[in-house]
Amino acid sequence: MRTLGNILWHVPFLGFLSALATFLFGGLLVITVIGAPIGLGLIQLSKFLLTPFSKEMIDKNDLDEKQNALWKTFGILIRIIYFPFGLILAIMTIFQIAGLFVSIIGIPVALVLAKSLGTYFNPVNKTCVAKAVADKIAYQKAIV
Repeated sequence: MRTLGNILWHVPFLGFLSALATFLFGGLLVITVIGAPIGLGLIQLSKFLLTPFSKEMIDKNDLDEKQNALWKTFGILIRIIYFPFGLILAIMTIFQIAGLFVSIIGIPVALVLAKSLGTYFNPVNKTCVAKAVADKIAYQKAIV
């Protein structure tokens, strides 16, 4: 079923173009160095947009990855600066989701956009993982 969802995402809805545009914009931000935390998050989002029904976006803190303290602090500063832009993107995406839910054929695309809404709002320190990994992390959080 996930494979069918991924195929439908790409063929009639041109999801690969969303992934390509997100990747190129993320790469542009990484080149600027100042926008690197946002750019890296957008590159991860583009990986998610290639197979949205097989992957999930999670916070890097959930993976227990070690990060440089300066990079973490820089990421927090960039989050504060990015907040107004992320808010505008999130609001635009919510309107797009509402429009897609009007038709039955648009519901899968609306679900993909709803899953990526948090990353549009705040792409810093997000990573794309397989659905099984995300489910395992959610299970471990529920136990603790």
